Amino acid sequence: MSHKYPDSMEELVTLFKTLPGVGRRSAERIVLSIQKWPAEKTKRLAVLLNEMPDRIGKCPECANFAMDGALCSICASPSRDPSIVCIVEDSSQIQNIENSGMFKGKYHVLGGKISPLQGRELSELNVPSLKERIQKGAIREVVMAFSFDIEGQATAACLAEILKDMNVKITRLARGLPVGSDISYVDSATIAAALSGRTGME
Repeated sequence: MSHKYPDSMEELVTLFKTLPGVGRRSAERIVLSIQKWPAEKTKRLAVLLNEMPDRIGKCPECANFAMDGALCSICASPSRDPSIVCIVEDSSQIQNIENSGMFKGKYHVLGGKISPLQGRELSELNVPSLKERIQKGAIREVVMAFSFDIEGQATAACLAEILKDMNVKITRLARGLPVGSDISYVDSATIAAALSGRTGME
C-alpha cells in the first residue's frame, strides 16, 4: 500500500499514534501542524526531544521529574513544608495535585502500585528511600494519594502496615473521590476537597 505522506512524515504519524488517546487522524493533524511551524520552532522541538533521555531523570530525593540529576523544583523550594510528604504512584499525578492549590508539602513518587495479576509487589517499588526519608526525622505526616481502585487501595494498606511503627502520622485522601477513580484524571477541585478532608489510616 502506498503512503499518503512522505516516509518521514508517515513515520512521525506512526510515532504519535503510540501516545495515549491519539489515533491516526489526531496523529496526522499533529504532524501537519508541526509541518507548518517556522523552521526554528521545529528544530527547537527536535533538540528538546533529543535531550530528554539524557537530561530528564528522577529527583534524588522524591523521584519526581528533574533535570541533570538536580533536585526537582518542589524539593528545591524553601517555601515547601518538608514535614508533610504526599505519596503518589507516578510523577504525572503531582501536577494534578499541585493544580488544587491545597498541598504545600513535598512528594514521594512510589513508581507504581502493587498488582498481583501482573506480579508486581511492593518490594519492587520506591519504598526503601521513603523509609530512609522518614528515619531522618523530618517527616511528621505521610499522605497516601493513591487511586481509588483495588490496586491503589491495596498499595496504601500495605504501605501503611510497613510504616505504622515509624513514628509518623499516616493519612489518606478523603472519600470524596469516586470509587475506582485514577487521580491522574480527577479535577483539581475534587482533589482539593479530598486533601482538606484527609483522614487517618488505621
